[in-house]
Amino acid sequence: MSADTLPVTYHRTATVNGLEIFYREAGPAGAPVVVLLHGYPTSSHMYRRLIPALADRYHVIAPDLPGFGLSEAPPRGHPVYSFAGFADTVDALLEQLGATRYALYVMDYGAPTGFRLALKHPERVTALITQNGNAYEEGLGEDFWASSRTLWADNSAANRDAMRPFFGIEGTRFQYETGVHDRTRLDPTAWLHDQLFLDRPGMTDIQLDIVYDYRTNVALYPDIQAYFREHRPSTLIVWGANDVIFPPVGAKAYLRDLPDAELHLLDTGHFALEDRLDEIVPLMRGFLARVVG
Repeated sequence: MSADTLPVTYHRTATVNGLEIFYREAGPAGAPVVVLLHGYPTSSHMYRRLIPALADRYHVIAPDLPGFGLSEAPPRGHPVYSFAGFADTVDALLEQLGATRYALYVMDYGAPTGFRLALKHPERVTALITQNGNAYEEGLGEDFWASSRTLWADNSAANRDAMRPFFGIEGTRFQYETGVHDRTRLDPTAWLHDQLFLDRPGMTDIQLDIVYDYRTNVALYPDIQAYFREHRPSTLIVWGANDVIFPPVGAKAYLRDLPDAELHLLDTGHFALEDRLDEIVPLMRGFLARVVG
């Protein structure tokens, strides 16, 4: 791919179920579709460098979930603030864009969102790439998820207040830096960009509501695992081996249900793309070329 043929990324919005949803789109219209679903606390911004690395050969779509990035953030209590709501929004957006067959790249919050799409439309999923996107109980880091489990058991004001500091800049930066040996490979504007949106009025309580809803993802794990066993989607697992949020035992657990999956543990943390893009891109391109053409 020469400098003369670098793909253009387009930045667009669509009205989806009454909300303005922002998405990035690149690549030939008739090419195989790759959908990139982001995690917390970021947005499609986390794919800003991956999109052009794929879009010479694939039609890439990367939406911002409602309340994240540049998508509309309705007031607290809106039904979209659940993982079922996120999945319905992405599903409707893809319908609007005519994307009825797609490979899914899922990370963090993008995993339960994307897996709900796969449960709803198993025939549409051509491949899975999971990058620190969990689907197993043992993949929930014990220390990191302790306060969330307390909240799941009792959504009280005291338990919510105990979690509020996590939504500040130190909590956001922690997710990017932990497990990364050479932090000069990280772009600091990534967590500053995320924090800009987290600091909007009322957003902490919205995020706490989403954390509380995360318990529904854990309850859905058996169904997701059954989907893996029944449909055997071609799967690439690229995982930061030093992730304390979703430790590598969660990556290895996929092999119980997807024994033919390709597993790569990388020497990095949660946001593996930020410092290991140079390793992930060739793994993805090779995998996608083999399984979707």
